[in-house]
Amino acid sequence: MQKKVRDMGIVIGSLPIGPKNCITDVAGVRVGHVTLDEKLNQDGAYACTGVTAILPHGGNLFQHKVTAASYVLNGFGKTTGLVQVNELGVLESPIMLTNTFGVPAVTQGTLQYMLDANTEIGNSTGTINIVVGECNDSYLNSIRACPVSPAHAIEAIHSASEDVAREGAIGAGKGMICFGYKGGIGTASRIVTVEQEITYTVGCLVLSNFGHSTEFLADRYQLKSNQSDSTLSPTDGSIIIVLATDAPLSSRQLSRVIKRCGIGLGRTGSHFSHGSGDIVIGFTTAHHIPHTSNQHVETRTQLREDHAIMNQLFTATAEATEEAILNSLSQAQTTKGRGGHVVEAYQFDGK
Repeated sequence: MQKKVRDMGIVIGSLPIGPKNCITDVAGVRVGHVTLDEKLNQDGAYACTGVTAILPHGGNLFQHKVTAASYVLNGFGKTTGLVQVNELGVLESPIMLTNTFGVPAVTQGTLQYMLDANTEIGNSTGTINIVVGECNDSYLNSIRACPVSPAHAIEAIHSASEDVAREGAIGAGKGMICFGYKGGIGTASRIVTVEQEITYTVGCLVLSNFGHSTEFLADRYQLKSNQSDSTLSPTDGSIIIVLATDAPLSSRQLSRVIKRCGIGLGRTGSHFSHGSGDIVIGFTTAHHIPHTSNQHVETRTQLREDHAIMNQLFTATAEATEEAILNSLSQAQTTKGRGGHVVEAYQFDGK
């Protein structure tokens, strides 16, 4: 059975983890997956891919938006919706993850889901901004066959729950490679405390698909060299990092917080390579912003910029991101895909 790295004695940082050590420790956040793992024809074409959906809450996301921001560490990526997220500072759809060529289908499926739930979109009100992130899984997945359909996106959204999110070679992570070994979905969380009575949660979920085995800082985690270096590195390797919190932050403050995801990524060995789409999408559940209002002003609570809690949130973000990446490795299983290609799981049992 695959384990989180903390269960194997690898402790990242000093802050306490949430009860599930998962992005769903942030109350209301839901995660769902659809995994494709099947032969497509007799010529070796194979679907080794999927879709992952992250929902900030269980209500109507268009009618009750959340404060959001995004940050690009390296822009070799094909995401949708980030321009408007940064312009308006809100998220009004699920965050969807898939493979590079699956972005159009996942966008269409998510759009259809949101249109079905909101008949006024495009009629009595404006349009909607759909957010989709991607990584290239073409070593294991027959990406040109475009096996992901709009229906898979809808299914992933419907399957989303507040349970512990499954990790590794699941959902959008099915065909991903991290440091030359099997990567994919990983998640972790941290708790920060203010004045011994108020706590905030930071949760991180990653889709890891980056790096060569020689870049992995295994010594940092006291991992023994019990396996030879992999010769694999993901084509145009990338990582999508989704950060959730319940801390009351403005979009600008959230932008400051999510930049610290890059610290956690760098600690594992990444240098944000030329062909890598290293992108962070963050949101806070502290504010549910109504789509319409009769008022010309609105009031929100936010943390003081100069309070020590901001540094705790920065620390929590870096720690949760680093641990989520390691969990994407430790939870993944050896996977076979197109043309008989095989990507081995990293052997943490040699620690």
